[in-house]
Amino acid sequence: MRIVTIFTNGTSVSEKEKENLIKTFEKNGFAVRENCSPDSELLVCVGGDGAFLRAVHTYHFPPIPIVGVNTGHLGFFQEISPDDPQELERFIQEYKEGRYTLQPLNTVQAVVTTKAGNQMVHRGLNEIVIRGSHSYSVHLNIAIGNSPIEKFSGDGILVATSAGSTAYNYSLGGSIVDPRIKLLQVTPIAPMNTTAYRSFTSSILLPSELSLGIVPEMAPGKSEQLILLNDGIEHTYTDVKEIKIEFSETIINLLRFESYDFWDKVKTKFL
Repeated sequence: MRIVTIFTNGTSVSEKEKENLIKTFEKNGFAVRENCSPDSELLVCVGGDGAFLRAVHTYHFPPIPIVGVNTGHLGFFQEISPDDPQELERFIQEYKEGRYTLQPLNTVQAVVTTKAGNQMVHRGLNEIVIRGSHSYSVHLNIAIGNSPIEKFSGDGILVATSAGSTAYNYSLGGSIVDPRIKLLQVTPIAPMNTTAYRSFTSSILLPSELSLGIVPEMAPGKSEQLILLNDGIEHTYTDVKEIKIEFSETIINLLRFESYDFWDKVKTKFL
């Protein structure tokens, strides 16, 4: 028995679509699970891009292919539209026949080292964000590879994957990047550029073999907080020694129709 897993964002529209998915998959000889068990061969995510990211993190970046059914808004990751009742049937038939492609998406990770020597790793499909708490400015000593580059001052920085270039990065004025290009994009968030503070005001593109080193400046005697977000999941730190942001070896395989074209998707969603 071939097994698929269905994840939804819990809205009434998504739950209704989930019922339709279960009937259609079972009619075509599949068994459906609500948890991503080891014998699942496909993860179907019902919702928008936020639900897609929640599914990825809920199941710890699963190795099996993921396909999205869009019941949200933008739906950039999503492949299937429930507005067309024949599209789901067509997809399942093409899936059974192996008529699809897998779009590998690179991920990014942040390794946080505290002053006590502890290390935590946070992984993101879209991006890693470093900022201050309560809208306070942050001062970050940034190095690329082993080369010190600048002391950034502003609201924070975002480090996006190619897949995440069309998300928060794009809202900040960053570039759209074809996901077939392996790079990290460092985009400033409200950088200060005055006689007192000099920061990059545009994105920086890094090849996959280079990492970004960050040493925050914390005023002595003050309990300043540093916020790290991976795909919107928030973590608060008060004793950071350094942060290393780099490519992760983890890959997410997004299932696409044979007719899928990234730039056609960009045109449809943004223009």
